[in-house]
Amino acid sequence: MVIHKDVHIGHVHLTVSNLDRALKFYHDILGFEVVDRFGDSAVFLSAGGYHHHIGLNTWAGAGAAPAPVGHTGLYHFAILYPDRKELARALKSLVDAKYPIDGSADHGVSEAIYLRDPDNNGIELYVDRPREKWPRDKDGKLKMVSEPLDLKKLLAELV
Repeated sequence: MVIHKDVHIGHVHLTVSNLDRALKFYHDILGFEVVDRFGDSAVFLSAGGYHHHIGLNTWAGAGAAPAPVGHTGLYHFAILYPDRKELARALKSLVDAKYPIDGSADHGVSEAIYLRDPDNNGIELYVDRPREKWPRDKDGKLKMVSEPLDLKKLLAELV
């Protein structure tokens, strides 16, 4: 079986230790809209009116510890922006909030910024290049790279 080409991953649901702290990050810094909230135990956030892109919950208990390093689990999830200008806006919001960034990369097919949320969940903020510009080898096989991303040049998209 081969999965249909139009299948997309619809949302991510994360266990967090402090709902209000997580909301400050996902709502105040990244700009997701609150769609629904279930008291102090869960909140659902969206971009553009979708039922939810991100679910946050404290069902493991407020103050729950993050998964230890060296264990299986989520490495990161990715948030796809529609264009470079929107990715630049997200970067500026992080810079303005003095929020730490783990790194960034130009992958040939995309440009990405890597960071961790307040509960240490890995996040990739990225924009895809048009498919016709994706690097390929002489046989037409996709050839991804990991080159430095010029963050100053990305921020220049906002000027």
